[in-house]
Amino acid sequence: MNTEKLLEGKKILIMGVANQRSIAWAIAKAYAAAGAELAFTYQDDRFRDKVARLVEKEMPGSLLLPCDVSKDSDIEAVVRSLQEEWGVLHGAVHSLAYAKKEELEGMFAHTSRDGFLMAHEISAYSLVAASKYLYPLMSEGGSILTLTFQGSERVVTNYNVMGVAKASLEASVRYLASDLGPLGIRVNAVSAGPIKTLSAKGVKDFNRLLTGVEERTPLRRLADADDVACTAVFLASDLSCAVTGSVIHTDCGYHIMGT
Repeated sequence: MNTEKLLEGKKILIMGVANQRSIAWAIAKAYAAAGAELAFTYQDDRFRDKVARLVEKEMPGSLLLPCDVSKDSDIEAVVRSLQEEWGVLHGAVHSLAYAKKEELEGMFAHTSRDGFLMAHEISAYSLVAASKYLYPLMSEGGSILTLTFQGSERVVTNYNVMGVAKASLEASVRYLASDLGPLGIRVNAVSAGPIKTLSAKGVKDFNRLLTGVEERTPLRRLADADDVACTAVFLASDLSCAVTGSVIHTDCGYHIMGT
């Protein structure tokens, strides 16, 4: 897909790159190829070096900022840095999700209170918190994008509390879209099919989930991170000027199929 210059002049924040296999990293590469100027956040020192190496190798000069999304003060610090460096923001990608490993197996009914709250804080509320502080920078309008999964709509074995958190995330997309639409800010989600990422490894028997999926998709293949990135470029660009509050499935049609 030729997207050259489609995002030229746009300044976009990427939240959630963990390594080179992250969907967020595929999106970042696609945005850079389309002409966007990027900034990246990393959670803590555990991730800083990995993200820094990727950015310095392929996108030197990009901003790199610490941000623990469970702390409003960290998000505010990111906004101050973006204000000082750029003055305006045209887009943000929220690719953040977390649940305790023990919550991603067995019965959903056994979900702990702490596990439920943590999954929702990091996987859903963080979009609300980030939007709250970022939208004032989006004075020229723009796009906020998050990532979800069909476990929000259908029961996926062992996805458990994360599926419920993703349902909350998708509802948040709709409410934020309503709030921010009058400001010219679009809010959408991409629902990717099952993709092997660092986060996916936390779901027990995830590889078994992939078994047979390829044969059941209408396109007879699995979607990958680059497929999601193509949809993300569209949603960050002016081509999606009338699209907001939507969950766009990028899964080779898997979500339409029965069991």
